[in-house]
Amino acid sequence: MLKKLCLFLIFFLTFYFSTTLIGNESTQKSFPSTLDSFWVYEDQDGNELTRRAIEGEEIAGKIYNGFSFEPALEDWADFNRYMHLSLFNIGEEWITFLVEDEIEKAVKARLTKEMEIFSKMVKNSLENNSPPELDLTVELNYSVAVEAKDDFNLLPIQTTPDKEWDATQINAKITMKFDIQGLPDFQGAAEMSEITLDFTILETGKIVGTETVEVTAGTFEDCLKIEYRTKTEMTASQPTATEDLPGESITTLWFAPNVGIVKFHQQSDKIFLNMMSERDVVDATMSDEEAAEITAASVKTYELKRYKIVPGALQDNSKN
Repeated sequence: MLKKLCLFLIFFLTFYFSTTLIGNESTQKSFPSTLDSFWVYEDQDGNELTRRAIEGEEIAGKIYNGFSFEPALEDWADFNRYMHLSLFNIGEEWITFLVEDEIEKAVKARLTKEMEIFSKMVKNSLENNSPPELDLTVELNYSVAVEAKDDFNLLPIQTTPDKEWDATQINAKITMKFDIQGLPDFQGAAEMSEITLDFTILETGKIVGTETVEVTAGTFEDCLKIEYRTKTEMTASQPTATEDLPGESITTLWFAPNVGIVKFHQQSDKIFLNMMSERDVVDATMSDEEAAEITAASVKTYELKRYKIVPGALQDNSKN
């Protein structure tokens, strides 16, 4: 009896560790990072993005592999957390990017651009539609603050179809106050109060399945297809006049075995401006096309154009 039990335990442990190693190997093959490897992507406008595997670094007892990018970002609003993050760790459960403050800078830049548009739009609308005798001047003072989690969970080690996980969470706050000059001084009228909008953006990932992908660099079979979705909740210090919701994004990545990301597609709404309809943004100086562009979603694509994977041992940095 004891002998049979020992044989059973040996079989069980062998099977367990074999499946665990297979899971780790499979996932790492979807995200190779041997030094001097490179990937050249082309976006929907014909612009190239080159990513290179470089020396990593040790941070808080973990070994992080590294990537560099060309061209360098000139505007944080163009930062893409799937394609531009630099440091990642292959752990026991996740392939995790170290976010640091990059996502915070990117979301802040994006919201600031939206607020610049909104501020100009409100100013033009109120000043152009007020009685001329008031000689109204309008300014919108605002600030944007963003906090993001330190880690971005790109991919689980155990690649189970339809498994959904929390990739990252971002908290943002917009504070704004109108400064309107030229209004009649009504005795006892309350000063316009400050308005705050708090956004909680939760992004989840899900393994959809596998597909064959054809891009400029070639045809890749058994590509792991992963879909990332954001869900945004907003609370306001004052009731809002709109029933529209903050904008969301849907991002799809295709990982080819032993190559990495071969295709990227993202449709992204405006976060704040999505709460406005086209009719809300039209003024006398704006065409219908210009108004539609303000609230329109943006689409970004990347496809692998050429690449070089340097042979090397796959790394597991979970215990380093």
